[in-house]
Amino acid sequence: MWAFSLIFILSVCPSAHGGGKRIVVDAAGSGQFTSIQKALDSIHPENLDPVIVFIKRGTYREKLYITKSFVSLVGEDRDSTRIVFAELRSQWTQSRDNRPDGSEDEQDWGSAVMNIGGGATDVTIANLTVHNNYGGIHGTRAHQFTIRGFDATRIALLHCNVISDGGDAVALWNRKNGLYYHSNCYFEGWVDFVCPRGWCYITDSEFYGHNMSASIWHDGSANEDQKFVMRNSRFDGRPGFPLGRHHRDAQFYLIDCNFSDNMADRSLYAPNSPNLVPWRWGDRQYYYNCKRAGGDFEWFSDNLQKAEGKPHPDDITAVWTFNGTWDPESTLPSVLPFAAIPQPRNEAYEVNRTTVLRWIPAYNEDTQIIRFGQSNYPPVVASTRVREFHPDLLKPSTRYIWRIDTIVGKDTLKGITWTFTTGS
Repeated sequence: MWAFSLIFILSVCPSAHGGGKRIVVDAAGSGQFTSIQKALDSIHPENLDPVIVFIKRGTYREKLYITKSFVSLVGEDRDSTRIVFAELRSQWTQSRDNRPDGSEDEQDWGSAVMNIGGGATDVTIANLTVHNNYGGIHGTRAHQFTIRGFDATRIALLHCNVISDGGDAVALWNRKNGLYYHSNCYFEGWVDFVCPRGWCYITDSEFYGHNMSASIWHDGSANEDQKFVMRNSRFDGRPGFPLGRHHRDAQFYLIDCNFSDNMADRSLYAPNSPNLVPWRWGDRQYYYNCKRAGGDFEWFSDNLQKAEGKPHPDDITAVWTFNGTWDPESTLPSVLPFAAIPQPRNEAYEVNRTTVLRWIPAYNEDTQIIRFGQSNYPPVVASTRVREFHPDLLKPSTRYIWRIDTIVGKDTLKGITWTFTTGS
């Protein structure tokens, strides 16, 4: 697992950058709550202001119901703040006292470790691990939701590990208007373990599949514009793992992605299943600059020119994915202990020589130190309280390295190193 891990040292700070309430959860008893769910329950049902539920290191064996908007669940440490619960979807639905004709959502509510619904919007999960470990305990790989979305939208996963011991780990299923943004995450599971319905953009993330059916899945059948975009991400799994499939209309874009030599020579496909719905809009899978260790396959050759509107690779951003309705890379709250979501994006190429550097600041920073240059240890060029920096005219065809260090009181927190290359 190459995922970034960093300890959140800001636990004494009273409020989030730019304002907002902060609730501390500590299983050992030093916070306002020992239970994450009790902290969530304390938030007003009609909350409209940013709230951070800060979760100290520890293992929390809870099933969570998130129904409040503008809420961020943020761990103290990505690997040692762990939310772990064992739940099997079929067992849960069979045990519930539901009407026989109840909808899928009614039956599923509560079937995941994290259940996000109630019309919630602007929910962020950051800097922690969520694991549905039912399969490891009981020896089954059937559907085991880790994060399940219902009638919720604008859901962001940042610097998280999301793991299931079965299928459908990340199942954000608002068919009509679901918008999802994920950055620097690690996803692991069995069949269809990342399976959004609606619009989804994932960047700088890692996927690991254990099954021989599919890793990714998409349902874009409610709107011809719905799409699933994966950029600058890595795919690995058991030898012979296939990339993905879809039972309904879908639209996939894989840009600047890397596949391990374990990936099978099989494109995204329609399964032989009674759940298969005929595709109204055809087979829409698009690739650009994707590479496989051990040799490329013909089916993921560059073909963006076949997509609607013939987008240029530079056009394919989060804003483009969401058709201008959401700009998470500019508007997400400052909840992480380090600066995040760089613009230009990490490992970008053909960057304009007059580019402006932008980022989401760290939580409750006092001062940001900008390091920028061509060396592997870039020099300090400025300090700032704003979220952008205007460098001088950059050199053509040159690789630049930069990072944002954060000063809080007497502490300096080293940031993540990013790179980009300018155009000629």
